[in-house]
Amino acid sequence: MNKRIGVYICQCGSNISDYVDVEKVRDAVKDVDGVALAKITMFACADSTQQEMIRDIEDQNLDGLVVASCSPKLHLFTFRNVAERAGMNKYNYVQANIREQGSWAHSDKPAEATEKAIKSVKAAIARTKLSEPLISPVISSENVVLVVGAGIAGMRAALDLAKTGTRVYLVEKDHFVGGRVSQWGEIFPTDEKGREVIGDFYGEIVKNDNITLHTGCDVVSRAGSVGNFDIRLKIKPRGIVPGSGAGLSGDFEERLSKAIDICPVFVEDDFNFGLTRRKAIYRSAGRMPAVPVLDRRNCTGCGECVKICPEIDIHAEETFQDIKAGSVIVATGFDPYQPSKGEFGYGEIENVITFQQMRRLLEIECDGKEEGARCVRKGTLLYNGRKIRNIAWIFCVGSRQTGALEGDNKYCSRYCCASAIHASILTREKFDGINNIHFTRGVRTYGKLEILYEESSIAGDIYLQSFDDAPPVVAQEKGVTTVKVRDVLTEDREMEVEADLVVLVTGMVPRSDTSIAEIMKVPVGRDRFFNEVHPKLKPVETVMDGIFLAGTSQGPKNITETLNASNSAAIKAHALVSSGEIELEPTMAKIDRKLCEWCGNCLDSCPFNAIDREEYEGKTVAVVNTSTCKGCGMCLPVCPVNAIQLTGFSDSEIISMIDALSE
Repeated sequence: MNKRIGVYICQCGSNISDYVDVEKVRDAVKDVDGVALAKITMFACADSTQQEMIRDIEDQNLDGLVVASCSPKLHLFTFRNVAERAGMNKYNYVQANIREQGSWAHSDKPAEATEKAIKSVKAAIARTKLSEPLISPVISSENVVLVVGAGIAGMRAALDLAKTGTRVYLVEKDHFVGGRVSQWGEIFPTDEKGREVIGDFYGEIVKNDNITLHTGCDVVSRAGSVGNFDIRLKIKPRGIVPGSGAGLSGDFEERLSKAIDICPVFVEDDFNFGLTRRKAIYRSAGRMPAVPVLDRRNCTGCGECVKICPEIDIHAEETFQDIKAGSVIVATGFDPYQPSKGEFGYGEIENVITFQQMRRLLEIECDGKEEGARCVRKGTLLYNGRKIRNIAWIFCVGSRQTGALEGDNKYCSRYCCASAIHASILTREKFDGINNIHFTRGVRTYGKLEILYEESSIAGDIYLQSFDDAPPVVAQEKGVTTVKVRDVLTEDREMEVEADLVVLVTGMVPRSDTSIAEIMKVPVGRDRFFNEVHPKLKPVETVMDGIFLAGTSQGPKNITETLNASNSAAIKAHALVSSGEIELEPTMAKIDRKLCEWCGNCLDSCPFNAIDREEYEGKTVAVVNTSTCKGCGMCLPVCPVNAIQLTGFSDSEIISMIDALSE
């Protein structure tokens, strides 16, 4: 039992002391059995206070530490480090939260907040008395990282890791890399084409010996834990192997072109969001790898293509590969919001399209080479054969669904205002006679992106702003499409515009394919994007040790923000696995094998698959996988014989806290 405990009560500036009488708290605990000193600090987390704590621990030979301040989520590790630097076992430190659970929660009742703070600190002291020194277990780790998703986020993370010497498996579900960025034309501010940026990344990746790239690849299972994840990959065949038909008449490209021509299958091209059609064998708009693909899902297996081009294998089978990885980065990206039928006329009025379709339309019209494209001559923007002059851009479709807008997406998608304005500028530059009318809910071109709004306004774009409870109304009568709105900027005046094309500026939503979340057991937030541990302190970490987030799998981001997050995730993963050893948190379940009679309840309740069974003295008992256990405590209450204790949170420690709170 610890008998010399130091107690520090933080004022947190005035966050705590404005509502909690900190002097009364100190006076109430200073004479509690085991307390050697009790102090009030202005900021417990300040460097000067930390140094003071270290001196106190050393000078007064303290063997326990209590800090009453903010949430342990913010400063648990700060004060553990203080204890460690002073030579005390860091698990003999306990934090009492008297800010979020005290002053902030009860700011209207300071007397009650003070009484609650006193009990919270006494409970922390009681637990500290019974706390035991713990040693963190150390496990070996593979210096290998699996990066799931080869969009710009995954590619950037893979390159960053590979350059440090870490081995990387980069896997992509699609047969082409680049994700959404490969679909965009010019991107702000460099005016490079999205596919050019991706092409540069791809060139670096294929030259780097530390990166193994698999396209057409799904992650199908994950076992093991941080440092030693066992991953099974399913690799779908590309169906075309250049060089396998060497010696035949004509070169490969000639034979392949003829094979594509003879393919009888036409399907919508999802890369162009249905604006064009493609064959079951297809090339894809300059994407990488440059080798075409046989679309097995839509191929009828007629075999006519194989007669012309033997390099095509319509019977190729998928293969599996098992790999070991010390860490995983999830960079699976986003889906664009898909408007429902009738939402701002979408699906009912033929000249209402999404922002993503508009960006592809710009590319198709300018190239004029895609099969089925609607472009006939550069300089005039055409859609479905009609000349486009007036374009109505309706913002916040699928984002900020509040007021009169129905839907679950309450968040702002951040990138869409700037991207839509940039696209409108490009449209004006590329095509003759374009008039842009923007229907916004308030433009959010933050930071350096504001220059786009200024450029657009100077060029003559018109901005109208709707009320939250009165979104724009799109209608069509006698072939004329109109957009009507009550405009905030002209004091509620009703404005109506005839539009040749209506572009719904749709935001980002999480991937509809949730298989990675289920396999990796990474939780999602209320917005259904993957959830980080803490937005400020651990912005790319997940609650699953060793699994990190990058890019828009975590929420809406522009390209710059995506690359920053990828850099961060790569650094975190490298720091974790590069030494070959990982120190684990010692807080975990512990089985008393003599009491255990194996009922399986703990196995069923464990969300991390950390419970297994073993034979012990002629009976079956539970055993905990220490590298997998997260110390969540879910197994404790379901054990009928109380054979499970949580290290660092034993029954005696918890009961002592309850006793202190109930006094």
